[in-house]
Amino acid sequence: MSEPSPAIGIIGGSGLYQIEGLENSEELAVDTPFGKPSDSLISGRVHDRQVYFLARHARGHRLLPTELNHRANIFALRSLNVRWILSLGAVGSLHEKYAPRDIVLPSQFFDRTSRRQDWTFFGDGIVAHVGFADPVSANLRAIIAQEAANLGYTVHNGGTYVNMDGPAFSTRAESEFHRKMGFDIVGMTNLPEAKLAREAEISLASMNFVTDYDCWKIEDEPVSAQTVIGHLLANADAARKILPMVIRKIPLEPDWPEHRVLDFALVTERKLWPEATVKKLETILKRFL
Repeated sequence: MSEPSPAIGIIGGSGLYQIEGLENSEELAVDTPFGKPSDSLISGRVHDRQVYFLARHARGHRLLPTELNHRANIFALRSLNVRWILSLGAVGSLHEKYAPRDIVLPSQFFDRTSRRQDWTFFGDGIVAHVGFADPVSANLRAIIAQEAANLGYTVHNGGTYVNMDGPAFSTRAESEFHRKMGFDIVGMTNLPEAKLAREAEISLASMNFVTDYDCWKIEDEPVSAQTVIGHLLANADAARKILPMVIRKIPLEPDWPEHRVLDFALVTERKLWPEATVKKLETILKRFL
């Protein structure tokens, strides 16, 4: 049985539960060796490209950041031959220049979480160390930056996303610390997606919409769920307009550097791979089998 054509995955963040121009849509319940993803996947076509949409926090926003099964989310997409992921999210700005409703495309991440044990597919007898110096696809980021700018949105191409656990927002001390460390935006979800996508040989770019100034800007009200609702709605509308433009520019064949990172990452000799682990990871390892 031939493998389906390379597909594009979209992980929708706060406020985004559907995309424009999705034709022939159907809902898919996907299970994985790591459990169930956040929600059913929505399959469809945009500009005649196969697209799969996943609501990160489930439709209706029912999952905390610390409740997300990132491994199941990324593995489910990879099992459908997704080779590019557009990961969308809401973030707090740590600097004046990143205003609410601006778009930030981070080029770097910094980990301030406590849950890293869930952020790899490997283990159980197979060791891999993927290169992660540049955690985001530069090619995909460039496409998003160009298309968002063409539509008139303010977009910042580059910067560092600091990933905290949540679900509470930052204290003022934490916010000032992140600013002094030179970080640009703060969020709760994108780093594990980037790590797992890299292991799954998926090209990922993170598209973040600023909703607030966290709580460092003392002349403003501290961030709260109520203060960001209006920005969330506007950001979701922007995302729905930008995504179809980006999708049409993504190449048909997965031949970017991220698509072959396991060539240089697998450490354990093939003859030592446990069969149970091979079976579990067949979706990722099939070209080595």
